[in-house]
Amino acid sequence: MPELHLPPTLPSLYTDLPRRLDVDAATVGEAIARLDERWPGLRDRLCEPGPALRHHIHVYVDRERAELDTALGAGSRVDVITAISGG
Repeated sequence: MPELHLPPTLPSLYTDLPRRLDVDAATVGEAIARLDERWPGLRDRLCEPGPALRHHIHVYVDRERAELDTALGAGSRVDVITAISGG
């Protein structure tokens, strides 16, 4: 089962959301959907209204940049990173 790692900012917004969890999903988008089922509104923080990640959210699967349709293997590591911007 893929192992999902979340940024430290998200768990503080949702009751009982851990920073690391196993998720039964075949793609990044499906993993986010599974999280949203348990913690409603989480998808909106990670994704645009259409089928795309928000501009400031980066996802890596096994250290490779990923998109919502990126496939997950049984032992995949998924890292969700929030970009830092400013001037």
